[in-house]
Amino acid sequence: MLVHLSVNNFAIVKSLQLELFKGMTTITGETGAGKSIAIDALSLCLGGRSEANMVRQGEEKTEVGATFTVDNNLHAKSWLEEHDLLDGNECILRRTITKEGRSRAYINGSSVSLSQLKCLGQLLINIHGQHAHHQLLKNEHQLSMLDQYAGHSQLLVDTRQTYFTWRRAEKNLNELKENSEKNLAQKQLLEYQIKELNELAVGENEFTELEAEHKLLANSGEIASHCQQTIDLIYEGENVNALGILQSASQYLIQLSELDDKLSGLPSMLDEAIIHIEETNAELRNYLDNIDVNPQRMAVVEERFSKIMSMARKHHVSPETLYQHHQDLHQQIEELDCSDEKLELLAQDVEEKYQAFLTCASELHKSRQIYAKELNTLISQSMHELSMEKAKFCIEVTEQLSSPSSLGTDNVEFLVCTNPGQPMQPIAKVASGGELSRISLAIQVITAQKVDTPSLIFDEVDVGISGPTAAVVGKMLRTLGNSTQVLCVTHLPQVAGCGHQQLFVAKQTKNGMTETQMSLLDEQQRISELARLLGGSQITASTLANAKELVVAA
Repeated sequence: MLVHLSVNNFAIVKSLQLELFKGMTTITGETGAGKSIAIDALSLCLGGRSEANMVRQGEEKTEVGATFTVDNNLHAKSWLEEHDLLDGNECILRRTITKEGRSRAYINGSSVSLSQLKCLGQLLINIHGQHAHHQLLKNEHQLSMLDQYAGHSQLLVDTRQTYFTWRRAEKNLNELKENSEKNLAQKQLLEYQIKELNELAVGENEFTELEAEHKLLANSGEIASHCQQTIDLIYEGENVNALGILQSASQYLIQLSELDDKLSGLPSMLDEAIIHIEETNAELRNYLDNIDVNPQRMAVVEERFSKIMSMARKHHVSPETLYQHHQDLHQQIEELDCSDEKLELLAQDVEEKYQAFLTCASELHKSRQIYAKELNTLISQSMHELSMEKAKFCIEVTEQLSSPSSLGTDNVEFLVCTNPGQPMQPIAKVASGGELSRISLAIQVITAQKVDTPSLIFDEVDVGISGPTAAVVGKMLRTLGNSTQVLCVTHLPQVAGCGHQQLFVAKQTKNGMTETQMSLLDEQQRISELARLLGGSQITASTLANAKELVVAA
């Protein structure tokens, strides 16, 4: 509930300290006195648009503060707690604007963003302006009002979540489809590359082995010559060879060892060297005998070697890694084949998520239909009380599966019939401004009973209404004020007299500057103000009596 409003240097207000109460508070005053100025200041405090010209002429800045009690407002308390701004059961909003147009916002003394101020403000108070019916003509606003009245917040959350889950899956599917089109060309290229690599059929270590064989074949003559020379030196030389020399040395050692026992171990050591030479010679001879100086094999190796080198250059890899490259291409094409399977699975997932969204949207549609039917009856009755006895009201809830959104699949439209025999038509086509104002008020009064805000402000929503209808409007708002704090700016005495208390707005000039003042009227002052509203400048005993009756009747 709003308990205090502080306004300093706002427009034509120098200073205003206003205490607010439970029930219905009416605000009246002369034309041009600024009856709505407190509402404008409060709107600013709730996050409304700020402009430099809001600062009172000659002042440096405007400052507006609003104090609320939130002990019975669970949504507001939860928001404050979530943002670490809760300070007991009281919430103070403050807004400053400098003459240069700079604005700052505060909640319980902490600096906050404008979006945070707006978000909390929506949980604290609901303002219905005299042009609220312009919003009422918009389908999205009509849908919002129905949902607020229905209170099916969890259905809205579920519908929103399933909608975006479905859309994200659909986006992934579309991206994969686009990629699959690109992959088709890539797959065709891979198939061609793999085909030519399959034809070449490179072995895992083939290039290394070919390289070694090619080196051997290319140097076979030189290798054979060196082998033969080595054999001659160590074994087969006609004049001298290592084996013959060692054998002669061995005979001398045998003779020496017979002369001196200390040398007895040397002949055997030399015999081991002779054995190694014989073994070396045998292996070299065997190697030499098997050297294949084969020009035909050389040509085959060179041709294969050349093909592998050429293919490696074509694929921009080294010859040694061509085999692995071949395997990698196989893996890539397998992955592309898998993407086709993934495309099918993702399409199935999209369909499942779409059906989940439709299920939630269908439940939301059913709930909207139930509460639309309830509102049809209540708002029609409310219109009858506002001197529209033959009028009918209908909320048309139509499923439009071709236009899904995060709010479901429904199109909601408010329809009315103001005269018997006429068809139901959209509220936007109602020609009479007075009828539109009354229809708007009837809707607002009924739906406001379900809106989860502890305070409601009606800023001259009774424009175009007079006589007995005005009395009904006043009683409607007073009934609403019995359970909710209601502030109502009005020019109608029948409405003003229904308030539990009444504020009066006056404009005066001091030192060449205009100032607006607002004060709480006592009973006698209130009767005088109602008499002024009834009779204008000519206040008679009769108008005073009528004014007193308005207060008593309330």
